[in-house]
Amino acid sequence: MRKLIAVSLFATTAALTVGAAPALAQTNPTFTGPRVEATLGYDHTGAGSSVSNDNGRDDQKIDGLLYGGGIGYDIATSDNIVLGAEAELTGSTSKSGRNDYTSDFGFGRVKQGRDIYVGGRVGYVVAPTTMLYAKGGYTNAKLNVLAGDTNQTTDTDFNLDGWRIGAGAEHAVGPNSYAKLEYRYSNYERSNIDYATGGTSGRFDVDTDRHQVVASYGFRF
Repeated sequence: MRKLIAVSLFATTAALTVGAAPALAQTNPTFTGPRVEATLGYDHTGAGSSVSNDNGRDDQKIDGLLYGGGIGYDIATSDNIVLGAEAELTGSTSKSGRNDYTSDFGFGRVKQGRDIYVGGRVGYVVAPTTMLYAKGGYTNAKLNVLAGDTNQTTDTDFNLDGWRIGAGAEHAVGPNSYAKLEYRYSNYERSNIDYATGGTSGRFDVDTDRHQVVASYGFRF
């Protein structure tokens, strides 16, 4: 249901962009039009609340630097309300240390891979050059897992499907440039495995949380 809500939000925003942009382009030109941006920030991934830490070690979280970029399109529906559609592609340096082999656990390492996000946002202009906004949409991330024992090593990718919500502030730096500060939370509920041999597993349930605090700098056209 959450995915359907996110997709519906994106579709509605896209339709407004195509149908209403010409008539509303002059309402608030500061936050109107296509944009492109670079993003950098803090990235934290961990087990969700339904996952127990049975091995007694605090190893079910990874932290690192998020980097990447995004595109978007915004339209002003009034002097204060802005609707937008956006997409983002990011990578991360987040990874765990490689655990030594034991008779119980073998060895392992988890590394955060690429993340794809598609969604929409709703903004409220609180000053001529400043907007506060909320966002939401669909996210797909990869986790690379290296595991093994004394006889065999496996290297697999987990594809995680989930949803994202967030909020932030955008400030117009110049006529065509802007800066953003944003927090977002993602939860991944479904996954499948891509094996190194080329095979793919069936889909299964997961519970993975992700928290990010990021800054972006972009340009409007």
